Amino acid sequence: MPTEVERHGTVRPSVAVPGVPLLRVRGVVKKFGSLRALDGVDLDIPAGQVTALVGDNGAGKSVLIKCIAGIHVPDAGEFSWRGEPVRIRGPRDAAALGIETVYQDLALCDNLDIVQNMFLGREQMRHWALDEDRMESAAKETLRSLGVTTVTSVRQPVGSLSGGQRQAVAIAKAVLWHSKLVIMDEPTAALGVQQTEVVLRLIRRLAERGLGVVVVSHNLNDVFEVADRVAVLYLGRMTGVHRTRELTKEAVVELMTAGFSDRLRTP
Repeated sequence: MPTEVERHGTVRPSVAVPGVPLLRVRGVVKKFGSLRALDGVDLDIPAGQVTALVGDNGAGKSVLIKCIAGIHVPDAGEFSWRGEPVRIRGPRDAAALGIETVYQDLALCDNLDIVQNMFLGREQMRHWALDEDRMESAAKETLRSLGVTTVTSVRQPVGSLSGGQRQAVAIAKAVLWHSKLVIMDEPTAALGVQQTEVVLRLIRRLAERGLGVVVVSHNLNDVFEVADRVAVLYLGRMTGVHRTRELTKEAVVELMTAGFSDRLRTP
């Protein structure tokens, strides 16, 4: 039987099991009225790798990541976290496991500075007052550990940052809370070439640190540059998960638009 969510809505994280995916998704179905947005989706997400999730508009990418993040509750299917069945009934359950999601809008407050954004809703207290020094130190250390050098001060208002810097802050915010799986929705959308390179390096750095990373993207150039594996959704079904080196861009396009391809490379 699946592990029950504890009384306060959290799930107790389990210990890593060698050779077992960080997250295993099996048979996930999600319906909205008569629309079957996900139809028996299977997906393994390993630690230490970047998994790109691609598909045409309406393929079910956003619905799938929202099921993993606890925004949507599937109508059927199972999740296993490090080999142990779990139920994700809401964002708190996902966060308790170590799943953090960086949505396309980044959910940052322009009028707050970097520290305030990174600790928003999770402020650190000391003697009934905000522990500003502790939070500022943690924000600086997290950004430093990710190699973010373009931010001059963690007290800058987020509204003054470039698109790439904002994305870096959103990623650092996810990492700050000891996440084990980071999901990113179109992380390079509307970024220039230089800012895109910075963000892609950050994504690779997360995988090198042993985190599982899922990147939803329409940009196949970015996918082939950063991803270890590519999972393709077609009309709510998973057409396959392949190592990037087994694919061509033409094959991915065929999988996205037709649900099959004869252009797969032999490993």
